[in-house]
Amino acid sequence: MMTISPAHPRARFFGLAALALTAFLSACTSPRPPSMGAAQPPAMPSQSVAAQDPSLTQLSGPAEMRQPASRWLAVPYTALPGWQQDDLSQFWTALQASCGRVSRAMAPVWTPVCRDAARLNNAPADQQRLFLQRRLQPYRIEAVSGAAAAQPDVGLVTGYYEPILHASRLPQGDFRVPLWRPPADLKTRVPYWTRQQLDTLPQAQASVAGQAIAYVADPVEALILQIQGSGRAIITEPDGRRIYSRLKFAGHNGQPYRSVGTWLIQNGQITPAQANWPGISDWMQRNPDRVQSLLWQNPRVVFFQEEKMAELPPGADADHDIPGPVGAQGVPLTGGRSIAVDPGSIPYGTPVWLSTTEPINLQPLQRLVMAQDTGTAIRGAVRADYFWGAGQRAEQAAGRLKAPLRLWALWPRQL
Repeated sequence: MMTISPAHPRARFFGLAALALTAFLSACTSPRPPSMGAAQPPAMPSQSVAAQDPSLTQLSGPAEMRQPASRWLAVPYTALPGWQQDDLSQFWTALQASCGRVSRAMAPVWTPVCRDAARLNNAPADQQRLFLQRRLQPYRIEAVSGAAAAQPDVGLVTGYYEPILHASRLPQGDFRVPLWRPPADLKTRVPYWTRQQLDTLPQAQASVAGQAIAYVADPVEALILQIQGSGRAIITEPDGRRIYSRLKFAGHNGQPYRSVGTWLIQNGQITPAQANWPGISDWMQRNPDRVQSLLWQNPRVVFFQEEKMAELPPGADADHDIPGPVGAQGVPLTGGRSIAVDPGSIPYGTPVWLSTTEPINLQPLQRLVMAQDTGTAIRGAVRADYFWGAGQRAEQAAGRLKAPLRLWALWPRQL
């Protein structure tokens, strides 16, 4: 038996936001998934063993490896559902990002793999897949004890994303909801003013005067950005130029976070089955005079710092090729190829085969991802928060993803 020591995680708010959208919606999928005790793992279709390379079936290295919060059991690649169908081109981008931040503990085994993988950046997917089969051994991840012991290899996946907002540098027209920098007296008043106080009390409003980075038109968009902890913004300057910026977490008011979705359920406004974004949005449209009171149920306010990315030419839209936000490993996240994990179960920088179900079309979601982020709510052996990227589809998918999950870690073979 071999023990791997994961890198020590740094606390990052972007990781903390990994389950925040789930908390906002209270129940982020419709219908609700089965409880973990009754969860059914995704189907494991039989695969014919391709004769082109024995690495599909060969096992090498320890039969079992232990992490503080999980155990890994060696399996062949034929145990990974959908392994042959994944297009690995985008995964290679995420792999190279993690290779640039290999921890000291993982360097002895990962440095040779990263060096050789760099030579295949532009290789066909089949060559990349063959390289992984020959250099990395799959391990099924299981819980070591506790409530999940009846199905130790089945866990839970949720989703998160990076919002894209349209904003104005100055308050004008419909753009009246401010996104603030940290106020100068933030550390001297603990806890700081609540959301309702900042909206209504003159002395509270004076404390954030001049601190607005920009203004958005929808207070709900502002709340979602605060829940996510980071987002992209297209900000219109007074001279008409559009600046593409990233708004990053820079502090909060020290007040507790409370879910508006939970409040709606508890007060009989919506049912648990309606506690998803379409359901909450519908309630807001039917009750416009109560939206502000709803938002005040969450007293926490998040403050931001702006990172200007580029100036957009006339007619251009958001550039989705700009790197994603930085996760807990210290590398930019890649939409569809990065996950947040419990680092006690999976060390940062580990390739992970993920098998679950798409939340919108209910098709299998089976692909190779990198463990690059974490969050206080992401705990357990088989637990992941899937980073969908940015934009409207990412928002819809992230808000609905809550499903049974199986994971396999890929670790360097002992050559």
